[in-house]
Amino acid sequence: MKFDTPAGQNPIDQLKHVGKPIDRIDGKFKTTGTAPYAYERHDVVANPAYGYVVGAAVAKGRISRIDMAAAKAAPGVLTIVTAESAGPLGKGNFNTAKLLGGPEIDHYHQAIALVVAETFEQARAAAALIVIDYARTAGRFDLAKELKGAPLHSEKGKPPVTKIGDFDAAFGTAPVKLDATYTTPDHSHAMMEPHATTAKWDGDKVTLYTSNQMIAWSKGDVAKTLGIPKDNVRLVSPYVGGGFGGKLFIRADVILAALGAKAAGRPVKVTLTRPMMFNNTTHRPATIQRIRIGAGRDGKITAIAHESGSGDLPGGGPETAVSQTRLLYAGANRLTSMRLAVVDLPEGNAMRAPGEAPGLMALEIAMDEMAEKLGMDPIAFRVANDTQVDPEKPERRFSQRQLVQCLEQGADRFGWKQRSAKPAQRRDGQWLVGMGVAAGFRNSMAMKSAARVALDKKGIVTVSTDMTDIGTGTYTIIAQTAAEMMGVDIDKVVVQLGDSDHPVSAGSGGQWGANNSTAGVYAACVKLREAIAQKLGFNSADVTFADGKVRSGNRSFALTEAAGDAGLVAEDAIEYGDLGKTYQQSTFAGHFVEAAVHSLTGEVRIRRMLAVCAAGRILNPKSARSQVIGAMTMGAGAALMEDLAVDTRFGFFVNHDLAGYEVPVHADIPHQEVMFLDEVDPTSSPMKAKGVGELGLCGVGAAIANAIYNASGVRVREYPVTLDKHLAHLPPVA
Repeated sequence: MKFDTPAGQNPIDQLKHVGKPIDRIDGKFKTTGTAPYAYERHDVVANPAYGYVVGAAVAKGRISRIDMAAAKAAPGVLTIVTAESAGPLGKGNFNTAKLLGGPEIDHYHQAIALVVAETFEQARAAAALIVIDYARTAGRFDLAKELKGAPLHSEKGKPPVTKIGDFDAAFGTAPVKLDATYTTPDHSHAMMEPHATTAKWDGDKVTLYTSNQMIAWSKGDVAKTLGIPKDNVRLVSPYVGGGFGGKLFIRADVILAALGAKAAGRPVKVTLTRPMMFNNTTHRPATIQRIRIGAGRDGKITAIAHESGSGDLPGGGPETAVSQTRLLYAGANRLTSMRLAVVDLPEGNAMRAPGEAPGLMALEIAMDEMAEKLGMDPIAFRVANDTQVDPEKPERRFSQRQLVQCLEQGADRFGWKQRSAKPAQRRDGQWLVGMGVAAGFRNSMAMKSAARVALDKKGIVTVSTDMTDIGTGTYTIIAQTAAEMMGVDIDKVVVQLGDSDHPVSAGSGGQWGANNSTAGVYAACVKLREAIAQKLGFNSADVTFADGKVRSGNRSFALTEAAGDAGLVAEDAIEYGDLGKTYQQSTFAGHFVEAAVHSLTGEVRIRRMLAVCAAGRILNPKSARSQVIGAMTMGAGAALMEDLAVDTRFGFFVNHDLAGYEVPVHADIPHQEVMFLDEVDPTSSPMKAKGVGELGLCGVGAAIANAIYNASGVRVREYPVTLDKHLAHLPPVA
């Protein structure tokens, strides 16, 4: 199905199932422990062996000697895989470093061997017996140092610096201006389920039960890495215990499980330990961001510049922290650029809301600082600089843009009028209390997505697609879509996800999964409806599907009759035209936070949080709210505690476990409220939806930082905002 004109009235608009807060249909499996995760596939793999990954002990250098004699002789050991024994391997399109290193080492904890044994404990004990000598070489581990000589980065042939108007002249003559630098540290995904894979071979074909967000991408990368045809690879990932972008691509567990199973001649299970996840897999790169804003005394921005620097391994890419600044606020004179330094730390890559998440952590503090310089309310300043068109291409309008409504309705609901414009004025006992706000922004992306829909003689509708559910509620919204389209109750729908044998979907990532995958199901259901109408002799444009029946005029048939004994199957994909180029399709939010800072200890406590979101049609308010409050929680972590500490001598993340890398727990998070504005976007897809899972994160960190400033009067521009950065500057205690 080609989607190249805005959606008109369609069956989804009935909203009998879509748009309802339906409980997740997979919840019963997760709460009873019967959901099959990658490392637990006892139902499909008998008598597996266990693999234990050995990671490089240096960040840069070369293996000069590896002695495996004692390990091979250890109890239970079946085989040991190294780069030498594996033979030539390719590198996937989505991998920056080799997934199996040796003899050259690209980063600390790069996988260099897999010990396969009868039990996990035996494999782990044997791995400790391997003796490895390295020839260490100098590495680049200090981002600030390496950025000093780093080149400007240009993406896909675009100029390295985006310029609109004359920023330098406009900024130089602006009556009010800000020039400030902000930093965000490296962040870890730290998802609950580790990277894990169970591999088995059947002749020259491999099946990988793994934890992965993007099945089709990863199937291709497995084939390329192993040097085998794509048709010989099957990935199965029906349940993913958290991904956040860290499972968009295959990692060492996938390739080593396949190699280990081949070498051992039996199925092999591999999981990465928590420390290995931190240094072996991907992370969100640190940034150093300079923001300059010039404005007239009326509060109108006349010049805005956002320059960001980040680092990655050779061949990697930048953290695109300037992306939202190109679209969020008006201003005739604009400049954005990114620098990319080469650093020899573990691979930097996508993490929930890449670009906007760290970019808004800086931009939305800068907007607050500028509002203060102007003597304006922070919300009024943002509203004054709203735009309904792309600031770089004024002829291109936003398809929907309710940022002002998000901010104004949020202000009313949150009690913004009670905020003191002057910091450090409100006290509650020994606590200093303040409020902060930030705008949220995340683009909506259209991606081709396919599905297969079958109707059987019992009236059961089965949807099959390689789409994944990473804890986001995909099973449920796909079931809601099929139930709406086919006129059946949701308990008559079976959803099969996460198998590369199914039609290729958009996959889970980038906030694109919900809208695109359900649109693909919509397309397949349209084709199935047409097949049913044709079989019954109906005009497909004049049929109604409801209550398990098909009606046209005064004629009616049960779906079971239409299916017959053989049943009916249809497959289709949603494919997009140029609407995404004609219109700027984005999502918006207003984030509000009340925070308290202890006047004696500097301890920070978040007291209240509110997110007001405008993100197209909300397919399931219950699961959407879950996504937003989870993202808000992640934003609290980024603002207050998350920080991968880099050892700049030896090139690794020191706090590589959940004891040293702090993330929020229940006691850290107060009441969270979420509002969804009434919005449908007919330019986005037949579903008229967009996405909301990453929007809930974008801007939260700055809202917290702004609340801390309003409470204490201490401005911290280096995340996370820990007490050591503001304790000495707190107002004196009488």
